[in-house]
Amino acid sequence: MIRRLRQFRRDQRGAYLLEMGLVLPLFLMLVMGIFDLGMTTYYRAVLQGVVEKTARKGTMENNFSNSSTMDTAITNQMMQLNRTATMTYSRTAYTGYEDITRPEDFTDNNRDGTLGPGECFQDANANGTWDTDRGRDGQGSANDVVEYTVNMQYKRLFPLWKMLGQSQTASIEVKTLLRNQPFANQTNPTVVVCIPIPVT
Repeated sequence: MIRRLRQFRRDQRGAYLLEMGLVLPLFLMLVMGIFDLGMTTYYRAVLQGVVEKTARKGTMENNFSNSSTMDTAITNQMMQLNRTATMTYSRTAYTGYEDITRPEDFTDNNRDGTLGPGECFQDANANGTWDTDRGRDGQGSANDVVEYTVNMQYKRLFPLWKMLGQSQTASIEVKTLLRNQPFANQTNPTVVVCIPIPVT
């Protein structure tokens, strides 16, 4: 019995199958992760290029009133890369570059750093409320700066994320800035809004 145990201990046949069974899943996950990262990087680079090229057309007067033409052109090009892609678009217009992501101005009478009762603010986007970003939804008017945002969602090619309990849907977002042509006078919808003091 002891002799057979010693013989079994020295027997190396089949050891590589055990080693392969331990290493192969990790190796495959690593390979799938590398390919997935590579495809995401590739999609992002292509999407950024397509958006920047197509968005220039949106600054022209003849495309100003029909921004869906830009969206459709981008969708058609990206669908050639991935048929599962779902595209969403948004535009935020600013009066100038210096206004991007800038909060709406307000009079801080009590100097507490917040907008309160009895204080007024400049409603730059005309939505009736004070915002930390003064941008207006949409293409804006003549000579406005527009932040054009494109989001692409698609199904991942490899099931790596599903195996890890994560979503199989990936999301890529790119942005670009463009300026509308000065084909008319620039409009400014800013109005002053004052918050009433509550009656006690």
